[in-house]
Amino acid sequence: MKLGANSVLFGGYDLETAFKYLAMSGYDGIELSAIDGMSEHLVLDRWQELAPRIKQLSADYGLELLAMEQPSQDPARMETAFQAAVEIGIPIVNCGPGGKTGDEESFQKSVESLGSLADMAGRYGVTLCVKAHVGACIHNTPTTLRAMELITSPAFGIDMDPSHIYRADENPVEAIAAVIARVKHVHIRDCKGRQQSPGKPEMQANGRGDIDLLGYIRVLHENGYTGPLDLEVIGAKDYTVEQCCVIAAETRGHMQACLQACGAR
Repeated sequence: MKLGANSVLFGGYDLETAFKYLAMSGYDGIELSAIDGMSEHLVLDRWQELAPRIKQLSADYGLELLAMEQPSQDPARMETAFQAAVEIGIPIVNCGPGGKTGDEESFQKSVESLGSLADMAGRYGVTLCVKAHVGACIHNTPTTLRAMELITSPAFGIDMDPSHIYRADENPVEAIAAVIARVKHVHIRDCKGRQQSPGKPEMQANGRGDIDLLGYIRVLHENGYTGPLDLEVIGAKDYTVEQCCVIAAETRGHMQACLQACGAR
């Protein structure tokens, strides 16, 4: 498994700051945030201008480009993301499921949209992943399994985030085992309590909350998962660099210990 972090943790700073401190924290790679309003990192409207700089930062800091997060399912926006991914060398594009929990019509629309986008991803040679998300039409294991059944493209994968599954009143260890066959990316973070929000950024650091992340990572290892484990912490845009670094370093240490405990490293 490759230990990474989404640059959105350093959303209040430039992209080099994220590269610099994630490298210092010992990560293997980075997930680039293309999330408007949360960062000014991979700005898709300027991706051609930014691509050479991103590739240089990857080389300078020794961080593999593991994924990109771009939440919109707009076809034109997503095609731009795929084009950027190909040029920069990013193998996975993560997006949100959209829709509303319990709304069958929005679930069907989302599945159709994701299926079409997965076909587009396949034409570009990249993988499209989606995760269950609190409040969305795909929000727990049953809806994830339905999406897996309906979207057959080999360019489609599941992005699993234990914090969203935990807040759906499920056991993330059991959930990851149920969907592991299609898991191609993992957004990892902790969570204290089952409220709608994941909590303050520092409480999203692995080891701070209630989730059995060791058991979660053990299931990944036992099933031969070798993809990214990318920390995704939101809400830290106004945090100091020091605060962001503590979250990054603390989580990386916890992930490394989990990998060692289950014999993955």
